Amino acid sequence: MITGAPGLAKTLLVKSIAQIFQLKFQRIQFTPDLMPADITGTEILHETAEGRQMVFVRGAIFANMLLADEINRTPPKTQAALLEAMQEHQVTAAGQRHPLEEPFFVLATQNPIEMEGTYPLPEAQLDRFMFNVVMDYLPEDDEVAVVMRTTAASPEPIQALLTGQDVLRFHDIVRKVPLAEEIARYAVQLAAASRPHQPGTPDFINEWVSWVLGLGLVNSSSSAQRPVPS
Repeated sequence: MITGAPGLAKTLLVKSIAQIFQLKFQRIQFTPDLMPADITGTEILHETAEGRQMVFVRGAIFANMLLADEINRTPPKTQAALLEAMQEHQVTAAGQRHPLEEPFFVLATQNPIEMEGTYPLPEAQLDRFMFNVVMDYLPEDDEVAVVMRTTAASPEPIQALLTGQDVLRFHDIVRKVPLAEEIARYAVQLAAASRPHQPGTPDFINEWVSWVLGLGLVNSSSSAQRPVPS
């Protein structure tokens, strides 16, 4: 999740990442009239050599990197269309399972300064984002440099450095890293200690924490934070 005011190049950032990794990029502008089928796809009646048949037409979610632009401007019914894809990397339509091409990532943006006509994201949706990156305005010198580069010349072309297959190989390497049971047990105990009203939970957790998303609570004053309820 990328949260920031308009004009901070949130969309450009995501698109640039997709170009660096040579990933198929799709952008969906979330609006109040957007329907779930606009995201996942729908079945239509198609004329074939064997007669009329229902054919599944894929939606914009069938990409390697999907940008849900201003995700909080569409109702929860439409937001929920992303839940299965973000967790299971698949789409189910008319009882048929349609796997998504790997690697698959969903990035979303939110405008924090205008709440009129927006809908709060359900907790299940927030839990599927690893970070909420808050983008702020640049320092004056950096902003001047951006203005000079974008007004005096054409943007520099982005050079692809890796591929989607490289990303999948990185995933495999990470899974092969040995993990001692003591480390795994410590991580589980640390996560359990952040859950309120459980045996062994510290008193300050019971006092200040209402619930925990995922495996544990992440609370940081830096720009990379766990998504919190709207």
